[in-house]
Amino acid sequence: MVAVLTDAGANMEPGRTAIDAASDELGWRTVNDNVMGGRSRGGFAFESGVLVFRGSTNTDGGGFSSIRSTHQPLDLAGAEGMALRVLGDGRTYTMRLETADRIAYWASFPTSGGEDFETVHIPFNRFAPRRRGQRLSGPPLKPAAVVGLGLMIYDGLDGPFQLQVDRIEVH
Repeated sequence: MVAVLTDAGANMEPGRTAIDAASDELGWRTVNDNVMGGRSRGGFAFESGVLVFRGSTNTDGGGFSSIRSTHQPLDLAGAEGMALRVLGDGRTYTMRLETADRIAYWASFPTSGGEDFETVHIPFNRFAPRRRGQRLSGPPLKPAAVVGLGLMIYDGLDGPFQLQVDRIEVH
């Protein structure tokens, strides 16, 4: 089970459980488009208790960068969605959930590019199934089957990106 914050502080909304995004227990790893011949660069670091996902995308040969947790039970049964407290750069990112049967579910979210952290709400019914980037007609996401988290940038733009993640909440 991943690191769950039992005392998430005053910024957390009632009825939510927070997952410590900057925890080594999540086992984050980088997967960039070089797995298919692309030239994007990206990775992550933990800075002052915040997960920082940064790099540069290159749409010539791919155009994506991602970070993904190791597979482990996440206990999302009964939840209705995710909320991320992020500081973005104005680009659009994708939250990626993966189930035990290796189907990935994607939901994109824009960031404002402002100077303050913002909370992005993503209900589970917005996550669409994908395999190797191709949208599937089904099955719908079953939160209890989720074993992996991920963040991705695949917005069709070239250039630098940076997304800071202070907290991932399950509600």
